[in-house]
Amino acid sequence: MMTDHAPREVEPTAPAEVTHGDGHLPAGGRDTSGQDTSGTGDRRRSGLRRWAWAGLAAQAAFVASWGLASNWQGPRYSTVAHSISDMYAETAPHAAFLIIVFTLCGAATIMFAARSVWRALRPGGWTATVGSALLALSIVGLGDLLTPAERLACRLADPDCTTARQIANTGGMLDNTLSTYGVVALVAAGLFLSFAMRRLTTWRGWAWPTRWTMVLVFLAAFADAIGQHYGLGGLFERLIALIGAIWIGSLAVAILRRNRRARTGEVPAGR
Repeated sequence: MMTDHAPREVEPTAPAEVTHGDGHLPAGGRDTSGQDTSGTGDRRRSGLRRWAWAGLAAQAAFVASWGLASNWQGPRYSTVAHSISDMYAETAPHAAFLIIVFTLCGAATIMFAARSVWRALRPGGWTATVGSALLALSIVGLGDLLTPAERLACRLADPDCTTARQIANTGGMLDNTLSTYGVVALVAAGLFLSFAMRRLTTWRGWAWPTRWTMVLVFLAAFADAIGQHYGLGGLFERLIALIGAIWIGSLAVAILRRNRRARTGEVPAGR
């Protein structure tokens, strides 16, 4: 059973410059002073930074794209009542724009989870592995990657379109399933990662903010389920997407900051 009571300190066992950014020393290639001469550490740090930047850019592109796409949905479309998925339904205008952007964002987020988040937090234990995997499988990872296969049959803004007709096709059913379980995976990912953060001195300050963020996502998802009956489904869905993107983008920035400090030999004071 996971608990954050009396966490075990995980301290670095070597100067920051002989680690490769994830709390583990290179397997070899060190000279007599302990410096990494194989280049492995530099390559891994470079990969961590590269995918952190990709993860950050993906969140910005994701939010900007659905904000922009609402401008060409026509007068019957409502950002308050209608979902983001409606904007790339089979009957949506210029749906290819969101399909391409979302797919690329999903791929970048999956790589960010695997190559940056996991590497940065894995000294915190197995919860970092589980959390990173769930983040990759969540609505912002796999859910976005499979956007081309998740197209609703019609938009609620279309004449004669109903909720039942929207999900009558394979794409609609897949979208409905991945949207539900994808949000659950995102919340679970944040909770698992928070326990890994709690065990790491330099990440401890992130543990509770991450948990509270996941509480907000869960509450927004609950409100979304209820709000659909009152014409507010689009509003709460966008709130979920925005909170998730801000959290992931902030996580990417935190990883980049800690990686930079490790490269310059600075030790963060638990922030």
